[in-house]
Amino acid sequence: MTTQPHRRPPTLTTASGAPVADSQHSITAGPRGPILRQDYQMSEKLAYLARERIPERVLHAKGAAAFGTLRITGDISGYTRARVLQPGQITPVLVRFSGLTGEQGCADAERDLRGFAVKAYTEEGNWDLVGSHLPVACIRDPQKFPDLVRALKRHPVTHLRSPTATWDFWSLSPESLHQIVMLFSDRGLPAGFRHMHGYGAHAFGLVNAANERVWVKFHLKTLQGIRCLTNAQAREVIADNRESAQRDLFDAIEKGECPRWSLQIQVMREAQAAQLPFNPFDATRVWPHAEFPPVEVGVLELNANPDNYFAQVEQATFNPANIVPGICFSPDKLLQGRLLAYADAQRYRVGTHHEALPVNRPLSPVHTYHADGAMRLDVPPRTDAYYEPNSFGGPRPDRTLAEPPMPLEGDAMRFDDRQGLGDHAQAAVLYRGMDEDHRQRLFENIARSMAGVPEAIQRRQVAHFRLVDASLGEGVAQRLGL
Repeated sequence: MTTQPHRRPPTLTTASGAPVADSQHSITAGPRGPILRQDYQMSEKLAYLARERIPERVLHAKGAAAFGTLRITGDISGYTRARVLQPGQITPVLVRFSGLTGEQGCADAERDLRGFAVKAYTEEGNWDLVGSHLPVACIRDPQKFPDLVRALKRHPVTHLRSPTATWDFWSLSPESLHQIVMLFSDRGLPAGFRHMHGYGAHAFGLVNAANERVWVKFHLKTLQGIRCLTNAQAREVIADNRESAQRDLFDAIEKGECPRWSLQIQVMREAQAAQLPFNPFDATRVWPHAEFPPVEVGVLELNANPDNYFAQVEQATFNPANIVPGICFSPDKLLQGRLLAYADAQRYRVGTHHEALPVNRPLSPVHTYHADGAMRLDVPPRTDAYYEPNSFGGPRPDRTLAEPPMPLEGDAMRFDDRQGLGDHAQAAVLYRGMDEDHRQRLFENIARSMAGVPEAIQRRQVAHFRLVDASLGEGVAQRLGL
């Protein structure tokens, strides 16, 4: 930790800047008398304490973060005009890691999906890549997201976690199978944030200088090597240190052991997407590496810890809608829902103008017509251009930045996205690539999680596992005593 040079400390003041003579004793009527209402300094201290916290995130409540750089070492200029991805570019970043379902006080070494969110402060605005440590989601339609969250969080009566609710939801949502097999495999319990991969999960688009688009998936591969915990090891870690991942990240950076990840992309041309036997914009699917090999783009390095956790981590907001010219969205339904939900959640949790806070403020100039409301942090210059369009030189759109049109067709209706055995196929590939010891741990991890769940739900889920592979269903069933 850095220490400040010796100097006379500044005079304590109130929030309005008035100097304070005594901050430890309230104004009372005599030494034993009651406090006088005029003691505004006491009122201010208590009022600020009551408002010292903002609502925790509904998901990803507990997190750790660090600052660093994204350095582009490869050349993908043929795919994108985004300046942040041009060869030799070095961009400051903030990365926040988190658990998905736990609250602020949860232990780091619990089996859970890990968030991996990157905010790049680019010359063209902030680019947020909001992903996780697994490459797939467990739902593909945002309509199901509120129900997933409720199934994963606490029961409204007992206020306890409910394995019954979780497995009931999963067993009625077979598109979750791919992520379930990943989550209960060895990779589902990373030893720390430095030793796990990160994935954008969704498909995005890249647009080049010729206004040509390709589809991509972003991957961040740890250069520290993958390290995971067994359930038994995790229990030992939690007994000794509930902040194991956060402490590991902070201490490593303080010692100068700066963690690094390789940024890679998979590239799919629009014509290839049209010919695939599966939907490439389905967030529960991966793109096979044999068909779409990863391309090296650059290196993400974290080299500075936050100076203040609340200001730089708790108030940090990440939004997949934050993109820059040269990057665009895909038709991924789950992504489309997140584009709306994240900003809405942040305006509720942090405030209307949360993007003007120092940790969220872009390095590039901001020119909008957003007006007033809570947390207006700046004083706008005098102007007659406070609406759009106007005749007084206010900011205008730049049509040259438009991305290429996306052909769309089809009837508007609520389509059933169940794909039969299609939901089991990629989970089967993953499972069959595991050695026997890994499979045994997978059976045990799943069965332990399903302990106490009603037998009807257990049997329904095991039936899905049998469609992935007969031995997977049998291994879990034996450990459940079915």
